[in-house]
Amino acid sequence: MSVSLTHPSQGNIAMLMPPALAQRTTWRTPAVIAVCGCLIGMMTFGPRSTLGFFLTPLSQANGWGRDVFALALAVQNLLWGLGQPFAGAIADRYGANRVLSVGALLYGAGLVVMAYASNAAVLELSAGLLIGFGLSGCAFTVVLGAFGKILPENWRSLAFGAGTAAGSFGQFLYSPVAVMLMGVVGWQETLVIFGLSLLVVLPLSLALATGRSAAPAAPTPAPESQSLRQALAEAFGHRSYVLLVLGFFTCGFQLAFVTVHLPSYLIDRGLSNEVGGWTLAIIGIFNIIGSLSAGWLGNRMPKRYILSVIYLARALAVIAFISVPASPLATYLFGAVTGLLWLSTVPPTSALVALMFGTRWLTMLFGFAFFSHQVGGFLGVWLGGIAFERTGSYNSVWWLSVLFGLLSAVINLPIVEKPVARTAAVTA
Repeated sequence: MSVSLTHPSQGNIAMLMPPALAQRTTWRTPAVIAVCGCLIGMMTFGPRSTLGFFLTPLSQANGWGRDVFALALAVQNLLWGLGQPFAGAIADRYGANRVLSVGALLYGAGLVVMAYASNAAVLELSAGLLIGFGLSGCAFTVVLGAFGKILPENWRSLAFGAGTAAGSFGQFLYSPVAVMLMGVVGWQETLVIFGLSLLVVLPLSLALATGRSAAPAAPTPAPESQSLRQALAEAFGHRSYVLLVLGFFTCGFQLAFVTVHLPSYLIDRGLSNEVGGWTLAIIGIFNIIGSLSAGWLGNRMPKRYILSVIYLARALAVIAFISVPASPLATYLFGAVTGLLWLSTVPPTSALVALMFGTRWLTMLFGFAFFSHQVGGFLGVWLGGIAFERTGSYNSVWWLSVLFGLLSAVINLPIVEKPVARTAAVTA
């Protein structure tokens, strides 16, 4: 007897499947799917958010400058963004669980190899290539795509919010755990533990199996006639979309720089590693509030104003942080404010893409915006390392972050929040 995953307006998923498949999937209730997806989001986002803690010990152990580590993580950000559209296409074709599993294996292998990297080339391979492509396969974006395919409509909005928040909770949880483990067992062993823990993603991913054999949770509307090439030409010929993509670059620049270089910046100013750990944890927990709030506000005020305020507030927060004497209190306050503004750009950005162009090519078009985000991340991490090696300070990159924040606050204001003429015609 199969358990129904029905929605009042939908048919029974189990009835749409072959009997043998229906029997195998009776355990995949919406609650199980959501919980497993959130656990994957937490376990994959968590280790990545702690990599900044390994900059100092790894560099000291090998006699490297900070630019070596920074370049490896900059490559990681770039490859994550580059691989994301391809990972999504493969997940759509062959199933999200397969992509999640392969991504977790690459990610875990990258962490383990990174622990014993003795030269720059091995660090680039592990922290850069393996973890970068691994994240593109097992990050929360693939999880959210699976949610959209297999959860009933009345579960999706809640699951999307929970899946994004789970990644933030991973940052909150893993940051102090990383500091604790580094003090107890050592930094190399901590990387190995995090790498092996990703094996848990493999059984969890079974709950998110999608593909040709898994029936969708709701009837799929007939696709629009617009081709991929037409969609790209339309989007990149649309001024508002180009402005949105350019603004998202700043988000990646700021987030990646803070994640990787903030712990070392605090040590340089006389604070302990524990302060850095708790600051990143505070960013993670306040990010949950910020992301949910931005999504809620997006239904009540223009999204371009939300984005402009976020970028402006980030710039002001950085100015205040680097202008006051270093102290745990000032750092924790910076973490709380930064957390509120951390991933709160994602809901209005994705919502604007859907509003302007509809959902037919939403994943691809948002993927290009995410690639811009990751290019910004690449430069934020890399320039941070170069600036420190050449000047002995991160100040120039902090002020560059302020400049980008002010520019993005202005860039987002002219965005027109309405469907393009084609979308409007189709809707009409």
